[in-house]
Amino acid sequence: MSESKLLRGTFILTLGTYISRILGMIYLIPFNALVGAIGGALYSYGYGQYTIFLFISTAGFPLAVSKFVSKYNSLGDYHTGRRILKSGLLIMSVMGVLGCLVLYSLAPFFAEIVLGGSETGNKLEDVILVMRMVSFALIIVPIMSLLRGFFQGYQSMGPTAVSQVVEQVIRIIFLLSAAYIVIKVMEGDIATAVAFATFAAFIGSIGGLAVLVWYWFKRKPYLDKLLLDSKPAGEITIKTMYKELLSYAGPFVFVGLAIPLYQYVDQFTFNRAMVKLGQAEITQELFGILTLYVPKLVMIPVSLATAFSLTLVPTITSSFTSGDYQLLRRQIDKTFQICVLLVLPAVVGLSVLAYPAYASFYNISEAQVGGLLLRWYAPIALLFSFFTIIAAILQGINKQKLAVLSLVFGIVIKMIFNVPFILWFGEIGSILATGFGYTVSITYGFFMIKKHAHYKFNILVRRSVLMAIFAGAMLGSILIINYLFSFAFTYEDGKLYSVIILLVSVGVGAAVYLYLAYRSHLLERLMGSRLNAILNKFNRKKVREH
Repeated sequence: MSESKLLRGTFILTLGTYISRILGMIYLIPFNALVGAIGGALYSYGYGQYTIFLFISTAGFPLAVSKFVSKYNSLGDYHTGRRILKSGLLIMSVMGVLGCLVLYSLAPFFAEIVLGGSETGNKLEDVILVMRMVSFALIIVPIMSLLRGFFQGYQSMGPTAVSQVVEQVIRIIFLLSAAYIVIKVMEGDIATAVAFATFAAFIGSIGGLAVLVWYWFKRKPYLDKLLLDSKPAGEITIKTMYKELLSYAGPFVFVGLAIPLYQYVDQFTFNRAMVKLGQAEITQELFGILTLYVPKLVMIPVSLATAFSLTLVPTITSSFTSGDYQLLRRQIDKTFQICVLLVLPAVVGLSVLAYPAYASFYNISEAQVGGLLLRWYAPIALLFSFFTIIAAILQGINKQKLAVLSLVFGIVIKMIFNVPFILWFGEIGSILATGFGYTVSITYGFFMIKKHAHYKFNILVRRSVLMAIFAGAMLGSILIINYLFSFAFTYEDGKLYSVIILLVSVGVGAAVYLYLAYRSHLLERLMGSRLNAILNKFNRKKVREH
């Protein structure tokens, strides 16, 4: 396959993923207006269980199948890839149905645990209903995910990208329509609206699967021709195939579980700890804000920065394989520095603008508590970005087991300290325990990269201090803007005022940060040819205008 085709495919897949993520954030604005924080908590109860069961049901197979099919296709053996597809679809179908039945059956058990003795706002039967409604999606999603992996194994990213967007669009349309009809038209309760909102995962997955089936029939003549021209099928047995497949799947499933596992710990401990603290009346409202609405805002800078940084990971793998450790260390350095360059100002901006940011996106009546939680949660963006990149680098240098160990250490810390921290610090304790867990994972990961890639942190530390100084200047400019606005209005005066404060502050802060980074030549050193190409294009346009 040509390099241009590979880059085009990667771009298509990345674009599809980000369109899907942006849609997944935007819909929460009207959804929050309809169901509020209590409804958000109920939605999180259902989706938290569903996410874990989905990972268990798929067991990392879709990405592993992608790698497996790609390997054997490159050897000219298309028969083996087709065999793994047929047997994989059967296994995913069985696993999906089993996952659905188990979650549906155990919903009362899980519901009682997650409520932790608090039924203010959401009742036990409400949580059971939501968990059971979302469980049906487990029947379809594993099959859909496997088909995506198969197409990706052929370096065909279009089917995955299109199906992701179609799935998300259908899910959101059904989710918002159902919630609106139940609450505004039928004057029903929030529990029924949220139940239909979670059932939207099943409806959306049918749409996504339909797209993949269409692609299959469209491309089947081409795939069948490759099969005819294939080398003779190897003597590889089903047992050997799945042994190899599982060796690929392990790291994918564990590292991908990072955020769901951290939230899963909160699902089983947060309400119980808050009830012990005497906060039973507000615990479910806080849980909804903490696990659904706040993380969506925080993941915006994380998604952009990690995507930019992880584009360098394939080259890291190549350098490690060829034994060029000097180049490898430079690439690791650059990856980490780009992460800090993009995420640090976002973290600072989100922290200082937490209250108007929350008020701009969600109910302004919840902005006091939502802003407080967002202010504390924002730094997690930097920690999670580092964790994601460290895990990718460890996999790139063939140390997948260390990436899994890194995650395990962090989750154990979260489990040990979550309840004590909540009892000591209230709802903020959950965020502190998450930060502690990620810090342990990152520290371990850094040491492993230092050991196995002979990496030194000197340049990263110096550049990070410089970026922190720039972020401090940005913080000062934002505080000045907010102070000037306070003479006219504050975010509490209405959503429009919150949006104005947010947009002006972000614009001024970003301009200050980028100017300092540019004048110090930091942008040029890290972005290199990309930045020069943009500047040259801008200068040429400016010359033409004059």
